[in-house]
Amino acid sequence: MKKLFLLAFALLPIATIAQQTTPPVTPVDYINPLMGTASKPSLSNGNTYPSIAVPWGMNFWTPQSGKMGDGWQYTYDADKIRGFKQTHQPSPWMNDYGMFSILPETGKLKLNEEQRASWFSHKAEIAKPYYYSVYLADYDVTTELTPTERAANFRFTFPKSDSSHIVIDAFDKGSYVKIIPGEQKIIGYSTKNSGAVPANFKNYFVIYIDKPFELASTWHNWQTDGSLEYTGDHAGAVISFKTKKGEQVHLRVASSYISTEQAELNLKRELGIDSFDVTCQKAKAVWNKTLSRLTPEGGTIDQTRTFYSSLYRMLFFPNRMYEVDAKGQTVHYSPINGKVLPGYYFAGTGFWDTFRALYPFLNLVYPSINKEMQEGLVNSYKEGGWLPEWSSPGYADCMIGNNSASVVAEAYLKGLRGYDINSLYEALKHGANNEGPNATGRRGVEYYNSLGYVPYDVKINENAARTLEYAYDDFAIYKLGKALGKPASETDIYKKRSQNYRNLFDPSTKLMRGKNKDGSFQTPFNPFKWGDAFTEGNSWHYTWGVFHDIQGLINLVGGKPQFVAKLDSVFTLPPVFDDSYYGGVIHEIREMQIADMGQYAHGNQPIQHMIYLYNYAGEPWKTQYWARETMNKLYKATPDGYCGDEDNGQTSAWYVFSAMGFYPVTPASDQYVLGAPLFKKFTLKLENGKTITINAPKNNADNKYVNSLTVNGKPYDFNWLSHKALLNGAELNFDMSATPNKQRGIKADDVPYSMSNEK
Repeated sequence: MKKLFLLAFALLPIATIAQQTTPPVTPVDYINPLMGTASKPSLSNGNTYPSIAVPWGMNFWTPQSGKMGDGWQYTYDADKIRGFKQTHQPSPWMNDYGMFSILPETGKLKLNEEQRASWFSHKAEIAKPYYYSVYLADYDVTTELTPTERAANFRFTFPKSDSSHIVIDAFDKGSYVKIIPGEQKIIGYSTKNSGAVPANFKNYFVIYIDKPFELASTWHNWQTDGSLEYTGDHAGAVISFKTKKGEQVHLRVASSYISTEQAELNLKRELGIDSFDVTCQKAKAVWNKTLSRLTPEGGTIDQTRTFYSSLYRMLFFPNRMYEVDAKGQTVHYSPINGKVLPGYYFAGTGFWDTFRALYPFLNLVYPSINKEMQEGLVNSYKEGGWLPEWSSPGYADCMIGNNSASVVAEAYLKGLRGYDINSLYEALKHGANNEGPNATGRRGVEYYNSLGYVPYDVKINENAARTLEYAYDDFAIYKLGKALGKPASETDIYKKRSQNYRNLFDPSTKLMRGKNKDGSFQTPFNPFKWGDAFTEGNSWHYTWGVFHDIQGLINLVGGKPQFVAKLDSVFTLPPVFDDSYYGGVIHEIREMQIADMGQYAHGNQPIQHMIYLYNYAGEPWKTQYWARETMNKLYKATPDGYCGDEDNGQTSAWYVFSAMGFYPVTPASDQYVLGAPLFKKFTLKLENGKTITINAPKNNADNKYVNSLTVNGKPYDFNWLSHKALLNGAELNFDMSATPNKQRGIKADDVPYSMSNEK
């Protein structure tokens, strides 16, 4: 009988066996949330943490391996977990705000974070965007969690124990907890933050536990105090009970920046009576719906994993900070003035990073969420008088530039409507002509507006970088003003200032260089010196920062051959550096040094567009080569999978755009600059119902060059694509080759947009 059964099984069609044994693969299944987590202050492989959340959710959750208040809250090489933390952290360098943690224990109660930390192994850890599970070895407890936008379900599987505990840590710097045993509930708030918040900032939380409390106490100074309510510098709570082997205890958790009552409302609205498994299924469905707008096909499994893992990182920041009140109205706590006000609000991003490719990506693929973000920017301006340049969650004092101009202008220029664009335009003009608090507006604006640059010798750091970014930002304001029908007498000011990059070009070195107030260039000049006149980079990185007028830069360098030679030099120069400005090797320097790509520092943002500039100078095949080389060499869905800080989706956005085969060199324009696609087929479903299909059937590791391209069936030699045209749907057919076609894309009319070529 057994032999007959085995024979029958052997005769089953292979497809039937596969169907029975292989679960269906959905987009979210390719994602590794641990990509980039093998990082430390001296060397970033992404500086990420596993974000267990839904896209753009108000709250994220992560296992906390780092010390309370440490920006490196989870690192891959850690071997202990201190708690499961609600986090809003955009970056380890910015740190966190409004955080609290939950930890199950058994045996003798341990409150001190060092003592309570439990050993764990990645072998007993499952990390998915919508689900996290880990075995806490010291307590013989398995923790699982699954999120909604503002709430989460926890499931703890306990062993047989007379002393099982759940420890709540509301963190220090002012917190509150109250235990309500009759309702099996704990409420509280955390005020823990890293600045950029008003004095009344609180993150209120509510926790329901589906098991009666046998013992309950608040704690502080790492000791229980026997009370059920405590307010102080560092508050916590613990509840205890007996458990049977395999007993599951469920927690339903939600929070609010507005009130405890709003946290209750968020919990009721988002979790309701859903079980853990139902919440998990819903979160997975949200991820798959969001991810399925982009479908790569025909790549290797590693390429597919890297693509979706990068895309995952692009769908978090800026994150929702708004809530829905009892009347169904959208409201938010303002991290600027401390009031509860109507409307949208988003937080947690630095425009210095994200204006380059993340916001262009949102405008193409997810414009409706960026419309909400633009409405949030209107509220930022009305509540504080400025647009943020780094929000964490209010006006954070970090980085340079006035790149809100690009973010605002691009959204409108690419078709977003239905919000108060006139207020945003006024905000841009205000920011461009004034210096504001905490990196808002423009530092050195009086010099910039009068001299045409921020001088090197007036004690304003990173002056050349500021000048270059302000010039592009002025271009964005000029373009928006024209689109809004503003008079030329108003917009021409910004048109003229957009050419200020020319003031820093040094003809003797053909590089950008700091300039003194009297008009002389800074001396001595070392183009390999990081910082000083530049921001986290050197002259070889910032010379290309003329996003809006590459032709103007080509003319300054001396023509297209000289420009191409200059681009080539970036890759052929040795990775030497001068770190004297910093007094030591910062991690961005080290990441350039070890990448073996010369002076090309892809791990930081200023140079990330530079590969695409060959298209402007008649040698697009070099863009195709270097884009593929960078994708292959510097990205992988592993803990060390990035080549520097991931930075709120920007470094990931470079990969995702490049994998599609184009990149937004000039965000505040209608064009994307062509590279070469990574996959044999790529489908992009737009919000308007149209589809962009990118076919490259001959694509493989060798065939990295574009031999020819047709768009909607017609030969296409231009080195750019139109955003407006793509929104109508398009079919791009790439004929890929192992050798470059040096006759394609070389005509004067083939080059992408430059301001100097405007007619």
